[in-house]
Amino acid sequence: MSRQIKSFKKPNDEQLKAQTDWLRAKLERAENSGFTTDSKEQILMQSKAMLNQNIGI
Repeated sequence: MSRQIKSFKKPNDEQLKAQTDWLRAKLERAENSGFTTDSKEQILMQSKAMLNQNIGI
C-alpha cells in the first residue's frame, strides 16, 4: 500500500491577493447589477437567520 504525503505550505501571497481581488470585483459587480434592493446588512441578517435554522439554533 502506498503512503500518501500531505504538505502544508504557506499560502502564496500574490496568489491569495489575486484571488481576493477577483472575489472583491465579482462581489462589486453583483452589488451594482441591481439583482436585489436589499442592503448588505439585510442580506447578512437573512443569511444568518437561514444558517441558524439549518443548524437548529
